[in-house]
Amino acid sequence: MCSIFGIIIKQKTETTPIESTLTALKMLEYRGYDSAGIASKGDKALQIWKTQNKDNKAEGVDMLRKQMTEMGVISFPTQIVIGHTRWATHGEISQKNAHPHSSQDGNFAIVHNGIIENYIELKEFLRSKGYYSVSDTDTEVLVNLIEYRWNETGRISFEVAVRQAVSEIEGAFAIAVITSSEDKMIVASRSGGLFVGITAYGFVIASDQSALVAHTKDCFEVESDCLVVLTPEKYEKRTIVSNQEVVPDIKKIELEISQIQKNGYEYFMQKEIFEQPKTLTDALRGRVRPFEGIIKLRGIEEHLRRIVQAKKITIIGCGTSWHAGLVGEYLFEQFTRIPVEVEYASEFVHRNPILGEKDIVIAISQSGETADTLEALALAKKSRATVIGLCNVVSSKIARMAGVGVYLHVGPEISVASTKAFTGQVAVLTAIALLVGRQKGTITESDYMRHITELAELPSVVEKYLPYFDIVAKEIAYEQLHSDHALYLGRGYNFPVALEGALKLKEISYIHAEGYPAAEMKHGPIALIDEKMPVIVIAPQGDETYKKIIGNIQEIRARSGRVIAIATEGDTEIVSLVEKVIYIPRASEHLIPIIAVVPLQLIAYHNAVMKGLNPDKPRHLAKSVTV
Repeated sequence: MCSIFGIIIKQKTETTPIESTLTALKMLEYRGYDSAGIASKGDKALQIWKTQNKDNKAEGVDMLRKQMTEMGVISFPTQIVIGHTRWATHGEISQKNAHPHSSQDGNFAIVHNGIIENYIELKEFLRSKGYYSVSDTDTEVLVNLIEYRWNETGRISFEVAVRQAVSEIEGAFAIAVITSSEDKMIVASRSGGLFVGITAYGFVIASDQSALVAHTKDCFEVESDCLVVLTPEKYEKRTIVSNQEVVPDIKKIELEISQIQKNGYEYFMQKEIFEQPKTLTDALRGRVRPFEGIIKLRGIEEHLRRIVQAKKITIIGCGTSWHAGLVGEYLFEQFTRIPVEVEYASEFVHRNPILGEKDIVIAISQSGETADTLEALALAKKSRATVIGLCNVVSSKIARMAGVGVYLHVGPEISVASTKAFTGQVAVLTAIALLVGRQKGTITESDYMRHITELAELPSVVEKYLPYFDIVAKEIAYEQLHSDHALYLGRGYNFPVALEGALKLKEISYIHAEGYPAAEMKHGPIALIDEKMPVIVIAPQGDETYKKIIGNIQEIRARSGRVIAIATEGDTEIVSLVEKVIYIPRASEHLIPIIAVVPLQLIAYHNAVMKGLNPDKPRHLAKSVTV
C-alpha cells in the first residue's frame, strides 16, 4: 500500500542518492501519497526530512522536494538513503506519522509497508523499558524494538537486532532499516513485495519494480520471511528465523522506461484509457487466432480438462476486478453452462465457503498483490480446489501462489483508478469462456468461430471510436459538473458496466454515484430521481432487454430525470427519450462491456479534470491494497 525506495552506493553517481530517491518516490506515489519522507545517513548521524499531504492534493513528494531544495540538501553527499510515501493505516495523516520513523535515541530509521498486528502489546512492553512513542503508528514501535534489542545485545550487531525484532512481530510487513553506526541497509519481508536491484554503483530497493527500471534491469525479490543485508559492495540474503543463506533468483525486469512515463498525456489515467486498443491487442495477441480457428492459453492448458469438468466456478476479486468477475459470471454461464459465483475476496474469507476438488476458483487482481484476494486464494487451495490467477504483474504473489493462470499483458497501470486492466480482464475471461465452451461442446462451432473473430477485431473497434467517445464524454462531464449524485443503470452483461462506471465517477470525481440493475430502480433508487439527477443508462440494441430498458427510461423521464444513454449506432428510437446519446457500434452482447465502459471511463476522467482534481491520485485511495 505504501511505497518504499532506498539506495546504497559505493561510488559517486550522476544523480545524488537523495535526488534519485525523490524521483523514485514520485513514480511510486500511486501506492500512497498521504505523506512522504527521506532518511539519509551522514558521517555521524541520521537525518530525516518529511512532509504531509495537505488539502487532499496528493503533492507530498513535490512538497518534500521543494522543502529539501530550499534547505539545499538535495545534493547532500551520502551513500545511503531510504524513502517512503504513505497510505495511512495506523494514525491520522500528519507530520509526526509520516515515515521514515527514527528510534528514540536516533540510532535507527525505518520505512515500512504493512501492518504490525501486535503493536499494542509491544508498545506496552517498550513503555515499561522507558521507550515512549512520538507518533500514532505501529511502525515506530518496530524501530524502537530494534533499538532496544540492539542495546540489549551490547550493540554488537545491527543485523541481529533487526532479526530479533522482526521475529517478535505479528502481521505482514516489508521494511528497510538504516543505522547511524554502520554503512549498511537491512531490508526484510514477511509478505514479499520488496525488490533489490543490482547496479554497477551499488544497490537500489523498491516496493515496485517500476522504480528500479531507471537504475537497472537486474533484480531479485525479498521473499516472505527473508532478510537481506546490503553494503555498498555486496549483499547477503538469509531467512529470518533460521538464518540460512538463500541464493537469490535474479531476474530481468521486463518494463521499459516509456511504459511508466506519460508520453505527452496530461495524466496517466488519460494515457491508459487511450492505450486500450493496444493493450487489448497485447492481451489477445497469440491467444485468439481466428484464421486458425483456435484459442491458445498456455497458462491453463494442463488444467483445461479440470475446468471443463468443473462442478462450479467461483470468481474472487476486489473493486474493479470484482466487476470484471461479474462479467465473467455471465460469460461462463452462457458459454460453458457451469454454475458461477462471484465473491468479494474480503467477504469470502470470513465465511465458510463450500469448495472441493471439482471446483475452480479464479482470482482476479491487477497487481497480483491484493491482500484480501491472497487470503481468499489460500483458503481455496486449502480446500483442494483448482485455483487460477488472472493478474497483470508478472511473478506477483497471486500468480506464484496460483501456479496456474493467464497474465493480462496490458502493461503497467500507474493511475489509481483502473481502466485498461478492466478491459484486459474481461477480454481474457471471454477467451477462457469460449475455449472451455468449445471443449465442452456447449457452444456450436459456427458460433465459436463468429465470436473469436469478433473478439480479435475488438481492439480496432475501440480504436476507431475512442476519439468520438472522448469528445462526447467531455460534453457530458461539463453538463454533469455541478451534480452531487448520479445513477448508472444496466441489464444483463451491462449491469457490471454500470457498477464500474459509477465506481470510476466516485473514485476520481468525488460525486456520489450508484450502479444498479435497471429493473431494480423501482425498488428504491427511483426515490432519488429528480431534475438534478443525471441517470446514465446502458441501452444497446440487439438483445431481449432493450425494450425493458426503454421502459426504464420512460419511468425516469416521468420523474424529470436527466437521461444519458449509451446506445447502439443507428438507434433512432432512443434519441427522443434522452438528453444525450453516446453511440457505440453494434456488437455481440458479451462484448458490449469492453466497448461501453470506455466512454464511462472518459466521463469520470473529464469530470475530475474539470473540477481541478488529479485523476491519477484520488484522495484516500492507493493502487494496490496490500494490507
